[in-house]
Amino acid sequence: MLKLGLQNAKITALKSNPKNPRVIKNDKFNKLVQSIQDFPAMLEARPIVCRPDGVVLGGNMRLKASLEAGIQSLPVHVVDWSEDKQEEFVIKDNASFGEWDWDILANEWDAQQISDWGLNIGNWAAGHDANNLSESDLDLNEEFDPIGTSSDLFKVVFVFASKDEAETYLQGINVTPKKAGQVWQVEFTPSISYQKGDSKTQ
Repeated sequence: MLKLGLQNAKITALKSNPKNPRVIKNDKFNKLVQSIQDFPAMLEARPIVCRPDGVVLGGNMRLKASLEAGIQSLPVHVVDWSEDKQEEFVIKDNASFGEWDWDILANEWDAQQISDWGLNIGNWAAGHDANNLSESDLDLNEEFDPIGTSSDLFKVVFVFASKDEAETYLQGINVTPKKAGQVWQVEFTPSISYQKGDSKTQ
């Protein structure tokens, strides 16, 4: 059993929470592992939160990545909370209450760098010209990625031969594009439907 409070604990004393509702996919997991290897001091600034029995309440992905990175011990904050408080913390710790300002990201940050740090920003911020993408640059079978933390907002990439063609199409579906840094943003309620795996819009 671990004592309460802040301390360093052997990584073997910590256990993943079987009720952890978050998962991390291969590419993002590999980036997290690399991030920990490149910047291990980050772990000191963000201790793992766990129970006295070592079950992690906050930081399950960091624990998994630290194991992969060969870390032997981790800073932890051991708490003794009621079951209700533990469950409340797990959800609140994984919930993102803010949203990314894509205009600032596009204009004030290095796209490749923040992508390497684990933020999925899409090809637009990496400096790709949408009109010069090849078929190999696009994966039309990939499920649309949520933008920011809003589950009802999705990133959809349209590739046009020219600016005029893009404007004509967008006017045809009754949307007005708004320039935000390197990104054209639109807001509309689509009248079409799609399923994961579709390669065409009907």
